[in-house]
Order: sequence, then structure tokens, then C-alpha cells
Amino acid sequence: MVYIVSEAIRVLLAANMKGLVLIWCFFFLLALAKPEDDEVVTDSILRDRSHIEETLRLAVEDKSGDYAAALQRLRKIYHNSIKPMEQAYKYNELRQHEISDGEITSKPMVLFLGPWSVGKSSMINYLLGLLDTPYQLYTGAEPTTSEFTVIMHGDKIRSVEGIVMAADSSRSFSPLEKFGQNFLEKLVGIEMPHKLLERVTFVDTPGIIENRKQQERGYPFNDVCQWFIDRADLIFVVFDPTKLDVGLELEMLFKQLKGRESQIRIILNKADSLATQDLMRVYGALFWSLAPLINVTEPPRVYVSSFWPYDYAPDTSRDLFKREEVSLLEDLNQVIENRLENKIAFIRQHGIRVRIHGLLVDRYVQTFKEKMSFFSDPELVFKEIVDDPDKFYIFKSILAKTNVSKFDLPNRDAYRDFFGINPVSSFKQLSAQCSYMGGCLLDKIERAITADLPGLLSSINSNKNPTLSSCEATGCGEKPKNRYRRN
Repeated sequence: MVYIVSEAIRVLLAANMKGLVLIWCFFFLLALAKPEDDEVVTDSILRDRSHIEETLRLAVEDKSGDYAAALQRLRKIYHNSIKPMEQAYKYNELRQHEISDGEITSKPMVLFLGPWSVGKSSMINYLLGLLDTPYQLYTGAEPTTSEFTVIMHGDKIRSVEGIVMAADSSRSFSPLEKFGQNFLEKLVGIEMPHKLLERVTFVDTPGIIENRKQQERGYPFNDVCQWFIDRADLIFVVFDPTKLDVGLELEMLFKQLKGRESQIRIILNKADSLATQDLMRVYGALFWSLAPLINVTEPPRVYVSSFWPYDYAPDTSRDLFKREEVSLLEDLNQVIENRLENKIAFIRQHGIRVRIHGLLVDRYVQTFKEKMSFFSDPELVFKEIVDDPDKFYIFKSILAKTNVSKFDLPNRDAYRDFFGINPVSSFKQLSAQCSYMGGCLLDKIERAITADLPGLLSSINSNKNPTLSSCEATGCGEKPKNRYRRN
């Protein structure tokens, strides 16, 4: 190559073209300075990922057999003890949260929320090692993610359309069909064989853009976010030093996160782009912006680091960033390790809400029948009851007679809308919801809340294989009792 260049320079000098000689020499020096193998440069700036597999214990075999047995047991308890009351008193029309088999058996869900271009997609690429692969999530300085992207485990790498995900009843995403076809076109799934995805599912969301109205998205963005928030086991709300302002859409998002503070983790990403002093100022500004939105005594956990595949910038607090990253991975590992306990707790919480709903509907029906007379107008009588339930001690009677916390009671106004759609005459009292073979609905759901689900949880914590109890296997021959029947 040197001989060719020297000959070219000799020809150019003979032609009295000194300017071109200088240009040739410049590009020749650039070629000499550039390494022959570009991968050497790339590898030198990539960050070591070995601590990810070590912290998340991906090399340890998962006890899938015991996990599947416990899920099957949980599914049986839900279908036999909780769902009958849920259907009898139309709980789904009050809360609009139907639990499917796919949701019971689904893996823990990690949800990524935050403004646009703060590094949500780059963080997922880093955790899964998707850099320079065909299925790495597209990233950029401009708003890049316009879809809800679900990254889940599969036997081979492939993309799944949102319409297919919603139509598949074995998945936990079939209820998303209620948000319309426009949303399903903005929903995409990516399946790939990966150790981490065998234990958890990632959901990447469109970035929040404050200068755009929700209606321009073409689907109910806040309602879709609420659906994912209600089902997420861990919620990463990501910020970067340049996007700390709080607008209407972000404020609405934090209102939707109310009650899920234990699942929220705040991430200040791209921290290595700042000097230490500037980083301290940005950290304080982040808390100043979020303080009015998070009404809890204990502040949420904030992780400060740079979550992407490349090495930290020089002259930054790389040791601090590394420790913060390991802490976040340990947090994620806790969700994976406790996934079955969290699932049981979720079903038990759902059962408590269904039980309270059944007791309240029973009390409304009982009060309506007591106030009705031969000459009464049913609509006027029940309108008086539903407009002022405190006058008839609807809610207070539930607190007095049953083990119900006042903090678990639903909103009174919700029942005005509920009975506007479902006439009170279409419901039976709990005393009539008993059969000789099936038992009483209230007895079954109370047994699930107080005995079956805590027993399943105890068997998991004591490393026992959850199996059917002897009474469930044989029936024990006990006659079901009707606690509401008058003797």
C-alpha cells in the first residue's frame, strides 16, 4: 500500500498538483491510524456484563416443577373459592379487572415508564445483551418508541403482532382487546430464548411527551398504562438529567401509580454525563420535582447510574454507579425470587375485595327488601338507598358484623354507577347462595382467604411441595353449613 501511495505522489508532483499531494498524505495517515479490526475498538469500550448473570443467578437452575405445581394449586383455589362469588355479584363490572388463567400463570412483569429518550429501551438492551443483534430495541435522541413492546421468552426469536397477543387466551394480554384495534396496532411482542426472560417479562412503553395531547395517540394511553401498572410486579420510572420537568401527562401517570409505591423505583439515568457537583444538583432537582407527586412518608428508592452497554465516561463516579447498578439488579432478583409469594398475595388481595363487594351487594339487597312494601315504587326506594347509603348504615353494618377494614371499602359513588347498570333485583342474598354439594359462596371465599392461601404460602416458605390436602382429596364427608339460614 505504501508503494502505491508513493507512486501516486510522484505522478501528482510531476503534474505540479501539490494540493492533491497534501490530501493524499492526509488520508494515508488516517488509514494508518485506524485499526484494521473495528471490533477491537468496540470491545474496548463495552462494559463487562458478567455481574448481571451473577447477581440475577441466571446460572442456577430454576425449580420449574415445584413452581408449576404451586401455580396449579393457586389456580384451583381461585376457580373453586373466589371466582364463583366474583361472577355471582359481577365484581368485574365494578373494578373492570378480570383475572384470567394466563395472568395467574404469567411471569413477573417489569414495567418501564418515563419521558421520551431517557434510556428505557437502552436499559432493556443492556440487561438482555441485545446490542448489535437483529432484535435490539431501537434507540435515539428523538422519541423512538411509539409502541408498547412486550419482551418475553420464546423458543426462537420472533415478533408477535398485538392482535395475535390479544387473541391468544393462554397469554395474559387478552384483556387488552377492550382498548380497541388502534391500540393493538401499537402493541408488539418480541419472543426470544433468554435465561432472564424465562423468569421475567419486560414491557417498554412510549415516552411521555408533554406537548402532545393524549387524544392524538389514537387510543386511551392513560387507561392502557393503568392496565399494565395494575399487573406490574416492579415499575421503573426513568429520568435523565435533561428531562426533570413535570407536566400534565407525567402528573397523571403518578396519580395512577398511587397505591403502588412499594413497586416503584426511580432511576436517574445517564448519570455519567455530569460532573459530580452537577450530579448532586440534578439529584436534588429530581426530588424537588417529584415531591408534590409522591404522597408517602418514605421516599422511593432512587438509583443513580448509566444503564447502557458502553463503559462509563472517564473522570466520573464509576464505583458509585457500579454499586447502584448491582443494587438495582438485586432488587430485580428479589422480584424474581418472590414471584410465587407475590402472586399468592395478589390473589388473596383480590379475594378480599371480592368478599367485601359481595357483602355490600348483599346488604343493599337486604335493605331494599326491608324497605319495600306493597304500595312502594321500587325505583324510588332503591334510589333513596343508593344515593345515601350512610342513612341506612350500609357500609357501617359491614364494618360492624364482619372482619373488614374501613380502608378496604370501595367508593360509595361507584355503587351508584354499578346498580345503574345492574338492577338490584338481579342479585340474590348471600343466604340464598348455598348448595348441598357446592357449599356457601361466603364460606368458600373466607376459607380461601384465611386458610387455603396462607397455607399455600407457608408450604412454599417451608420448601414443601404444595399438594392437595387430605380433605380436598377425599371430601372428608362434611356437610356444608349455611351460616345465614335461620333455625
